[in-house]
Amino acid sequence: MRQGKNPFRKRGMTKHGKTQPTSGVTDIILESISDGVFTVDHEWRITSFNRAAEEITGVPRDEAIGRFCWEVFRSNMCEGDCALRRTMKEGRSFVSSSTYIINSDKKRIPINVSTAPLRDESGAILGGVETFRDNTVVEELRRELSGSFRQGDMVSRSPLMKKLFAVLPQVAESDSTVLIEGETGSGKEIMAKALHGLSSRRDKPFVAINCGALPDALLESELFGYKAGAFTNATRDKPGYFSQADGGSILLDELGETSPAFQVKLLRVLEEREFQPLGGVKKERANVRILAATNRDLEALVDQGKFRRDLFYRINIVRLPLPPLRERKEDIPLLVERFIDKMNRLRGKMVRGIEPEALERLMGLDYPGNIRELENIIEHAFILCSQGQIGLQHLPGRLSGASPTATAPKAASSGIRALHRATEEEAIREALERNGYNRLAAARELGMHKSTLFRKLKKLQIELPEIDGRHSNSTPPRVA
Repeated sequence: MRQGKNPFRKRGMTKHGKTQPTSGVTDIILESISDGVFTVDHEWRITSFNRAAEEITGVPRDEAIGRFCWEVFRSNMCEGDCALRRTMKEGRSFVSSSTYIINSDKKRIPINVSTAPLRDESGAILGGVETFRDNTVVEELRRELSGSFRQGDMVSRSPLMKKLFAVLPQVAESDSTVLIEGETGSGKEIMAKALHGLSSRRDKPFVAINCGALPDALLESELFGYKAGAFTNATRDKPGYFSQADGGSILLDELGETSPAFQVKLLRVLEEREFQPLGGVKKERANVRILAATNRDLEALVDQGKFRRDLFYRINIVRLPLPPLRERKEDIPLLVERFIDKMNRLRGKMVRGIEPEALERLMGLDYPGNIRELENIIEHAFILCSQGQIGLQHLPGRLSGASPTATAPKAASSGIRALHRATEEEAIREALERNGYNRLAAARELGMHKSTLFRKLKKLQIELPEIDGRHSNSTPPRVA
């Protein structure tokens, strides 16, 4: 990596006859301030990098100098409205632009940025200088003052969620099985990830599997793995999710959808902490923490004889009920802000927020699809909105011209739900067609898990061709 000249190392007299600071004094000043400072040349390569810049980004000076600035900072401004680019282009300063960077630990750091052109004694622009300040503490104080709370990737200002957040650290410290209850789309997997992130297993893998999306035989092979020759086309050993999550945590989602036969096998794993791969003769140790999630009432299923009572008591050591979004609507502005930030990063856009009228419309919805439905609405808005604020015209058609449904009569609410169903079916069909009926690719485009797409295909009665974008000419493996 080539080393650039430090533009701060200047000596001589100013046009007013005053002596400029020597390079030593300048370096001392730069190293003593708490703001990060760096400079770039006309090729956008970093030519200087102070101590605070090292601390905030986590990138050593020797690694930063000579690299392109966007390789070091990875900011959402880099591909969009870059203040330093405007400074270099217009030859003037910009003050206090809010953005964020991704540091060397892949953590999001909110910062304030100021930029200015870097000139020589004759006034010619040598490059640009940027100062930035870590606003993490300020952001945390702002959230605290606004009554919001955070655990992992979960954010809320709801009293119901505050009670859950208060017990999460204690629950995470234990190694007991946890049952997370909540409607579809309410954030059960995010809650499980938060538990894993707070636990002593945080540095080990977190693995999630949707138990309701697979038949028993396939689910068993996915969880426990198999040995070569266990079934047709099993030419080599394959470790299962329990092996992949060794030392970490495994989330068994939609556990209420499993059959009694599979529940017996899972109960044995919970009791003995051992499992046996398909076709294997030796048991393997299951050094994992099991987290279970369901959108069904397991107690009711136990009474109906559809879920084993002994398994229920085994997983029901700690129960965490997640409230649906309609019971914590005060979280909608926070979630909208988070989804806008996420989409800006993914799509390289600079959407600044949402207009009050559009937010009011979102506040009035009932959200049968919970947080996932809200995220899909924001993703839809990003298709139509490239910059500025999201307005009513950017929301899905069922929302852009309709009045809020919070006080709508039951018949009107039913009509809106029917309209939502039709819009959802159209979006799924179009995504499948664009991806050659490849279910996984379509699910990624729609921003949902493939198992969620499978459930929606079944619910909406969408028939697919026998040959799709996933298949080759080879015969797929068949479980014996």
